[in-house]
Amino acid sequence: MRSGLEIGNQFPDIELPDHSGHRRTLSELAGGDPIILNFYRGWWCPKEQQFMRGLVRLQDEAEVAYTRMVSVSVDTPEVICAFRAGLGARWTFLSDVKREWLHELDMLETTDTVHNPYLPYAFTLYPDLTIHAIYNGYWFWGRATLEELRRDMREITRKVRPDFDLQKARSRS
Repeated sequence: MRSGLEIGNQFPDIELPDHSGHRRTLSELAGGDPIILNFYRGWWCPKEQQFMRGLVRLQDEAEVAYTRMVSVSVDTPEVICAFRAGLGARWTFLSDVKREWLHELDMLETTDTVHNPYLPYAFTLYPDLTIHAIYNGYWFWGRATLEELRRDMREITRKVRPDFDLQKARSRS
């Protein structure tokens, strides 16, 4: 992984086509909300399928908690669109089929010389794209659990929402 991608630093404002083929930036997708950003190998990987099914279970909570989720792979927009639909996912998937950011971020998984995919990383980000936590999922147990993602989002939200604790917010006024 590229140097500088560390907790407390800003994640690059990547721009890639989404599952519908429209170019989107990460900051646009954040829309002022915290983000769960994951890079995955591809639809064909059983580890990715398992992890994504977990994210699908989390998506209802993320939506009501003003949290965005974004997934990135080297699959084509058509393939990620089909994978997304098959999962029942409603969040944005981005396609780095040209591997523009794969090399820029230095996240090439070198053990898979057939697909040349991303190393599976997950980041939890503040709305301004500052990195809160990083999870290296090369080995499945290195991936963020749903509870870790919930905890990260709670910590981020507590810091970015002045009214997170309404009693404290009222007493400051």
